[in-house]
Amino acid sequence: MADEIVNKVANSKLVNLDLSDFYPKNERIQLDIKDQLWEGIALKEKDFREFISTNDWSQYQDKCVAIQCSADAIIPSWAYMLIAVSLESFATHIAFGDLIELEKVICINTIDSIALDEYLDQRLIIKGCADIPNPEFALVELTKKLTPVVKSLMFGEACSTVPLYKKK
Repeated sequence: MADEIVNKVANSKLVNLDLSDFYPKNERIQLDIKDQLWEGIALKEKDFREFISTNDWSQYQDKCVAIQCSADAIIPSWAYMLIAVSLESFATHIAFGDLIELEKVICINTIDSIALDEYLDQRLIIKGCADIPNPEFALVELTKKLTPVVKSLMFGEACSTVPLYKKK
């Protein structure tokens, strides 16, 4: 009788983590306030408050929103704060800046929401081909979060991992 093939990977105590399993799939939107500027150079409080009160904020329901002004203008900080207040009831994520900054905020929020107790003293493999934006940023943030709690940390697939960290 031939030797039975044993799947050592399946029988190991390695825990796999795919960051894309946690990542929100919500639509990303850029909200640019340049169209709210007076003559393209300044923001008038009265006009801006009118925009805030009449705009349909429900269009941002369940979306991730980056707030910015692409025009070279002086924008008071409170203007972005008013937009954030208006979006708070609708958007799932809000960030100041472009879509890249938004992805960083989403990434940090996503990683912060991962429950660490299930990874405590585990031998963890972070999946190498996660389908997420800006993977290097995300992987560095994830590594910072997991290193204090795991027994060991590896990158890749169970059949070919790159060792990253081992608790002493």
